[in-house]
Amino acid sequence: MMRVLMERSGEMEVFARVVQEGGFSAAARSLEITPSAVSKLIARLEARLGTRLLLRTTRALTLTEEGEAYHRAALRILQDLNDADQEAAGGAVRGRLRVSVTVPLGTMFVAPAMPDFVARNPDLIVELSLTDGIVDLVAEKTDVAIRMGNLPDSGLIARKLGQSRRVVCASPSYLALKTRPQIPADLEHHDCLTFSFRRARPSWPFRCDGKDIEQPISGSLVVNNGETMKQMALAGAGIARLGRFHVAAEIAEGSLVALLEDCNPGDLELIHAVHVAGGPVPHRVRAFIDHMVDTLRASPLLHAD
Repeated sequence: MMRVLMERSGEMEVFARVVQEGGFSAAARSLEITPSAVSKLIARLEARLGTRLLLRTTRALTLTEEGEAYHRAALRILQDLNDADQEAAGGAVRGRLRVSVTVPLGTMFVAPAMPDFVARNPDLIVELSLTDGIVDLVAEKTDVAIRMGNLPDSGLIARKLGQSRRVVCASPSYLALKTRPQIPADLEHHDCLTFSFRRARPSWPFRCDGKDIEQPISGSLVVNNGETMKQMALAGAGIARLGRFHVAAEIAEGSLVALLEDCNPGDLELIHAVHVAGGPVPHRVRAFIDHMVDTLRASPLLHAD
């Protein structure tokens, strides 16, 4: 039985490496074994499972539907094994930490905090990815993500890091060419910058004289991250709705102007660190989240509201 378990974990590791490297030969080189040994292990795995996991041609290697499901499960199991090794090693913060964070938070807070974090943990390698898209932590082999907004019921473990209100704003150059909106309905006559996310709302919320309003918005520019939207607004391309923390400096210096503040609904955009549930939290993940708690909670921009 022990031999079977050892063979299964070895098969999983080889399979995961083939997917990661995109081929048998590349996986063999990274594992320092022969391509024929990799091929035999994958064939044995598929025979044991009674299903095909990989579709191989002379040009490409793709996962079957069963292969995708097995790959997700294998990554979780291999991560648990690595975490167990780390726990047994005395809880040292080491290895590779893969982090995904939204572009505004990444550029303003996370990236500047990384030099101190890696200096404290010299045995750790951090892979930092900035994107405003929702990353599948398991499929993308990401240890922790920092996300803004309401969290769906995903089964992930979340820890709140901060919060910020949002603000509608535009540049003085844009307002010099357009009539400044006085009520939300005036936005019908303006170019509003929008996001391309599937979860993006086609309207902006307002609260005027105690009445909640959902104002439809539209525009000719659609972007996929908040930093690009801010730069577009600064360039006079249209009106944006962004986290106040993200544009507080520009509003203070006058390069952006807050609009419709009498109708600001005061809705909060929450900031969380999320990671996959199950088993003890790896020390590298816990150390990073603790560092981000200290970093983000020290900023009045994320807790003044």
